[in-house]
Amino acid sequence: MEYLPDSNARYKDVNYWNERYSTEESFEWFGDFTKFEHLLKQHVGTEENILMLGCGNSALSYDMYQAGYTSITNVDFSSICVESMAERHKDCAQLSWLCMDARRLAFPDGVFDVVLEKGTLDAMLVEESDPWKVSENAAKLLHQVLLEVSRVLKPGGRFISVTFAQPHFRKRLYARAEYNWSIKHYHYGSSFHYFMYVLTKGEELSPEDAALERRLLKEAEAPPTDVNFQEVDSEDFLNNIGL
Repeated sequence: MEYLPDSNARYKDVNYWNERYSTEESFEWFGDFTKFEHLLKQHVGTEENILMLGCGNSALSYDMYQAGYTSITNVDFSSICVESMAERHKDCAQLSWLCMDARRLAFPDGVFDVVLEKGTLDAMLVEESDPWKVSENAAKLLHQVLLEVSRVLKPGGRFISVTFAQPHFRKRLYARAEYNWSIKHYHYGSSFHYFMYVLTKGEELSPEDAALERRLLKEAEAPPTDVNFQEVDSEDFLNNIGL
C-alpha cells in the first residue's frame, strides 16, 4: 500500500506522519463515525466541550460536527496534519486545530467534558510484542498521556478510547486509581469487534478493576522472567484493522 511504513516503529515517528499527511486525504481507523455513533451519543452530549486527541486526517470531528456536536478542539503532533485540517474545515467555526504533544497538553486543568481518541494510543504501542506486559518505555509514555487526559477532564468528564484492544489487555493500562476514573467498555462491529472504553473521572474503579491494579502492582515487584516473542515489526497490524 502507498502509505505502508517500512516498520511498525515508524507509526511513532512524526516525520512519517508529516510525509503521509502531505499527500493522504483521509483515513479511518476502526471504521467511521456511523459504526459507533449509537454508542457515542449515549455518553457524549452535543453541547459538551470535546478534545480530540490525535485527530489525524480522520473525518470523525467533521462528522460529529455535522451530527450537531458544537465544540471540538482537535490536536495532533503533526503540523502538516493540523495545517491541512484547519484549511479543509476553515468554515466550521466550532472546530479548532492545534499542534500539540499528548504528553504535555497546553490546557488548564478541568476544561473538557470529553477527551476522545481513536487509534492514537494504539499507534503509541506499535512496537510492543507482549500485549500482557508492555515495555517500560511504552508504559511511561502511556502513563504521561493518561495523566494529562485525566488532568484536563472536568469532574464527571469522560475519556472515550476507541481501539481494537480487548479488555483483558487494555484495562491493564487504564486501571489505576491515580487516574481517578471508572472503566466501562462496549464493542461494535460484526465480523471483527472493536472496543469503546468510557472512563469517567471522579468515579472509583470497580472492585474487579481495583483488584486488577493490585495484582499488576504485585507483578511489577516480582523478578522478571525470560520469554521469547515473535518479532512483529514487519507485520503492519495497524493497517489491517480497518472496518
